[in-house]
Amino acid sequence: MDRPEHFASEHASLTRRFFLQLGAGAAAVLPAPAVWAKQAQTQVVSDPLLVEAVSELEYLTPLSKFRRQGGRGNPRIDTLPADQLPSLGLTPETWRLEIVPDPDSDSEMGNPLSNERGNALDFPALMKLAETRAVRFLHVLSCTNAPTPYGMGLWEGVPLREVFWMTEPKRNIRRIFYYGDYSDDPKYCFQSSLPISRVLEEAPGEAPVILCYKMNGQFLSQAGGGPVRLVAPGFYGNRSIKWLRRILATNTSQSNDSYAERNNDVESPIKTCARFIQTPKKVRAGQPVAITGLAQVGPSGLSKAQYWIKPAGAPMAENDPYLAKGDWQDAAILPPPEKWGGDLPNGELPPVMQMDPETGKPFTWPIPNTLVHWAALATAAAPGPYELRCRTVDANGIAQPLPRPFGRSGKNEIAVVALEAEA
Repeated sequence: MDRPEHFASEHASLTRRFFLQLGAGAAAVLPAPAVWAKQAQTQVVSDPLLVEAVSELEYLTPLSKFRRQGGRGNPRIDTLPADQLPSLGLTPETWRLEIVPDPDSDSEMGNPLSNERGNALDFPALMKLAETRAVRFLHVLSCTNAPTPYGMGLWEGVPLREVFWMTEPKRNIRRIFYYGDYSDDPKYCFQSSLPISRVLEEAPGEAPVILCYKMNGQFLSQAGGGPVRLVAPGFYGNRSIKWLRRILATNTSQSNDSYAERNNDVESPIKTCARFIQTPKKVRAGQPVAITGLAQVGPSGLSKAQYWIKPAGAPMAENDPYLAKGDWQDAAILPPPEKWGGDLPNGELPPVMQMDPETGKPFTWPIPNTLVHWAALATAAAPGPYELRCRTVDANGIAQPLPRPFGRSGKNEIAVVALEAEA
């Protein structure tokens, strides 16, 4: 599996040092670098082993380095010149959102929001709602079939339910269909759906479905889905449709998702899994080297990030399709950072749903539906080729790629990279 080279280039700056304390027979313990919580630094103890490793890890992905989905259309929306956007309703001045009953369903509304009725939601009305209803939350953007996340963002918007209730919904509504297309050609249509229950409420600690207009404190760009996109927390990015302009309330029990039509499990929540950021290609045999990575945290949480260094060609255990019998070693999971990065002024995080407003600390760490960083020391005992793997163990004690090892519901194969140990 490919390593996330874009994360390495985005986050890794080999300009500082951090200490790794290695206990006899124990896993490496990683104290926090300067951008991480100061209280964790007090846990550092003197140790003769000092290694050069990544220290300037930005938690939030800068907007310029956030990987973008390709978009749809011919030409693609994210490549259109600015003077064409107003006629397509893709500027704050011309954007309108319709929420109407599905004409092929028996759903009923007392006050549909539509262009025809002249009451479609516009951007100033959304900003007026934002004055008292806006929410912010941290969330990873990850694609069902992509090997690595697209980025880690701070999303801001108004809960969709605040606008949905304006339509005076009456009866026979089980789902919403929503669209981000600007063409009548079906092959360019980008659409998805959600149960109405997910729009109207969420479990304690869960973020709401939002009409999103900002990421990392800045209004969405054209490429980022602006002026408004839908963000559906807990799901892969195919549910968070860009360039949102139309929502249908329907009584059907079936989804209409573009990705579902391509043999994907669109109902799958984000999976907990690990990926490498920096690994050496060549090392000195018998000498430990630092490896770093990230872990995507799904709703099942995260208890461990682990690595396994194995001589290439050595036989695998029999009847072990998910590599559960490997010699897995615990890595250290970095604590919450002090400076969150991502273009925020001075790296300071504004109030967000997952943080205690009194202390400014996360209610839980790692935060579900986000990323965390991890690091460890790995040692190749003798010269020769090796295979280096990483995985997660979720908060239920279940190791990756379980409990959901099915590829079309989100990539979570165990990552592997080659390593050569020299004498």
